[in-house]
Amino acid sequence: MAVLVCGSLAFDTIMNFEGRFAEQILPSQLHILNVSFLVPALRREYGGCAGNIAYGLRQLGTEAVPLATLGSDGMAYLDRLAALGVDTRHIATAADSYTAQAMIMTDRDNNQITAFHPGAMSQAHTNPVPARDDIRLAIVAPDGRDAMLLHARQLHAAGIPFVFDPGQGLPMFSGPELAQFVELATWVTVNDYEGRMLCDRTGLSLAALSERVEGLVVTLADQGCEVWQRAARTHIPGVAAAEVLDPTGCGDAFRAALLHGLAQGWDLVRCVALGNRIGAAKIASRGGQNYRFDANA
Repeated sequence: MAVLVCGSLAFDTIMNFEGRFAEQILPSQLHILNVSFLVPALRREYGGCAGNIAYGLRQLGTEAVPLATLGSDGMAYLDRLAALGVDTRHIATAADSYTAQAMIMTDRDNNQITAFHPGAMSQAHTNPVPARDDIRLAIVAPDGRDAMLLHARQLHAAGIPFVFDPGQGLPMFSGPELAQFVELATWVTVNDYEGRMLCDRTGLSLAALSERVEGLVVTLADQGCEVWQRAARTHIPGVAAAEVLDPTGCGDAFRAALLHGLAQGWDLVRCVALGNRIGAAKIASRGGQNYRFDANA
């Protein structure tokens, strides 16, 4: 079985701020905010939700098929994915755009400020869901707004069960649009902040949302996860990381494990337990695609 990963491919510029954002921002002066952060450490990494999830799936031995769009500067990324054993046949190239770029700054408490240039991702809606018999599971992860709407409808029409992962793209959608995503999806996964926003915009509680899908997963960072099924909540404890270096890509690693488990026919609790393990492994490594993980270890 191949897993279709609808989402972004991006280059991440990752910067570390050695202080705390909260100590540099005066709440009473937010209307004239003018802040500069000194970032002694800077790295450029391969990223984007589709790339990070595909990387995690390959770590777990599952076939990954990204549905994404690169810019004219993306050939090295394409070569990297191919070298990892990722099926790149459905990665399009937009010759008139740069590949999406994320500038991510992390403080000492692992809070993050991100600036994102969508670039070629804005044309992702021109790259449709492929008709392939071996694709029986998918995820709609953060991507261009039109692409997320279109791919969700195409997957549902094709009868392919999929995970809806709005991520940082959630604010792009209205309450009715988010409710439609939930109706089309088989599973939904969000972090705790996104979960609160999803509830606020749709007017539905987590319990009510879980009645509309086979499962709703809410990640809680080092506190583990909540699995909601038929309005019943199950808490799965977190896994302590050997070292906390960089949270970038932890959510994508978790989603790779979720997809891997679903592809094996596991129940959600078992999928999430693996997700907690791979998330702990990822946070001990810098960047979204540099960790190593053995599910049998």
